[in-house]
Amino acid sequence: MPNHSPDDRRDLRDLSIRLILLLGIVSLCGSLISNGARSVTGPYILLLGGSAAVVGLVAGFGEFIGYALRSATGAYVDQSRRYWNVAMGGYGLLAVIPLLAFVHQWEAAALLIIAERIGKAIRTPARDTILSHATTAIGRGWGFGVHKALDQVGAVIGPLVMAAALAATGGYAPGFLLLGIPLAGVAVILFFARSSVPRPGRLEADGGTRVTGDDLPGVMPYATFIFLGMAGFANFPLISFHLKAQSVIPDAAIPLYYASAMMVSVVVALLIGRVFDRLGTHVLLTIPVFSISTVLLAFSPTPGTALAGSLVWGAGIGIFETVLRASIAESTAAARRGQVYGVMSAIFGTAWFVGSAVMGVLYDVSLEHIVAYVVIVEIAALVAYLWIYRSRIAVKFQEGIGNLIP
Repeated sequence: MPNHSPDDRRDLRDLSIRLILLLGIVSLCGSLISNGARSVTGPYILLLGGSAAVVGLVAGFGEFIGYALRSATGAYVDQSRRYWNVAMGGYGLLAVIPLLAFVHQWEAAALLIIAERIGKAIRTPARDTILSHATTAIGRGWGFGVHKALDQVGAVIGPLVMAAALAATGGYAPGFLLLGIPLAGVAVILFFARSSVPRPGRLEADGGTRVTGDDLPGVMPYATFIFLGMAGFANFPLISFHLKAQSVIPDAAIPLYYASAMMVSVVVALLIGRVFDRLGTHVLLTIPVFSISTVLLAFSPTPGTALAGSLVWGAGIGIFETVLRASIAESTAAARRGQVYGVMSAIFGTAWFVGSAVMGVLYDVSLEHIVAYVVIVEIAALVAYLWIYRSRIAVKFQEGIGNLIP
C-alpha cells in the first residue's frame, strides 16, 4: 500500500487487532472441541473394543496426516487465494466430534477422529496466512503469541469440560454432545471475521518479505533445524504413559498435569511473542534447552520433578509453535506463504511423529537411552542453527555486494 496518514495507520492497526482476536476466539472454540475429544479418545476406543495398538495407530496416524497434508493445502491456498473458504471448510470438519456419541464400533470412531485431523490440515495454512497479514501492523511475534495463547486456553478448557461431563454422567456420549455447542461460536465468529476483512492481504503494506530472493534465507538449514528440534521433543502421551506405568501420580491427576502445562504455554506464548519481535529467530536457540530439560525432569519417579518437566514441556510448545509461525510470516513473501506454512508444518509433524516413535521404543530399553537420544539430536539442531546463521550472513553479503555494483 502507498503512504498512509496517521489515522489510516491507526484504523489498519485496529482492524488487524480485531481480526487476530476474532481468529483467536475461533481457535479457542475449535481447540476446546478437538482437545476435549482427544483427551478421552484412547479410553473411548478401548471401550468400543479396540486394542492398545489400535489406539496408538489411530492417534499416531491422525497426527501425522494432520501435519503431512498441510503442504498440499498450503499450496492450494496460495494458488486459489480462497483463504476464508478453505479455513471455513477445515473448521467445518469439527462437526464430526459430536458424532462420536453415536458410534458403536471402534472403526467408525477411528474414521471420525482422523477426519477431524484432516480438517486441521485443511484450515491451518489458510488461517495462518490470514494471521500473517494481520500481524504486520502489531508485530509478528506478539500477534501470533496472542493467537496461540487464546488457542491454548481452549486446550485447557476442553479436557476439563469432558472430565466434568464424565464425572456427572458416567458416560462419554454426553461429553461429546456437549462439545458440539462451541461449533455455533466457530461458525458465527468466522462469518463475522470474513465480513470484516474479506481480503486480508490488504492489511499488509509491503508484501511481507524482507528478502528479494528465495523465501526464508537458508530454507534447507531452517527446515533441518525444525526437524531435529522436534525429533528430540517428547510428546505428552509418552510422558503420561510414564506417569501411569510407574505410578508416579494417581490417574485422575494426569489431566491436571496436562492442563497445567497448557496454562504455562499460554503465558509463554505471549512472552515469547514480544521477545521474538526484539530478537527474531534467535529465540529458537532455547528449544534444545527445553527439549533436554523435559526428558531429564518429566520422566522422574518423583511427582514434583515430573510436574516441573510437564511445565517445561508446555513452555517448549508455546515457544516452538509461536516462533515457527511468526518467523515464516516475517521472512516469506506473501504470495508463497501458505505453501511455506504447509511444508514447514509437514516437516514439524513428521519430525514429531518420528521422534515420538523412537522415544517410545527407547522407553522400553531405558530412560538413559531416551536422554542420550535427545541430547544427540538437539546438539545436531544447534549445528543446524549455526548453518541458518551462516546462510543469512551469506545472503546479506551478496545483497551488499549487489548494492555496490552499479
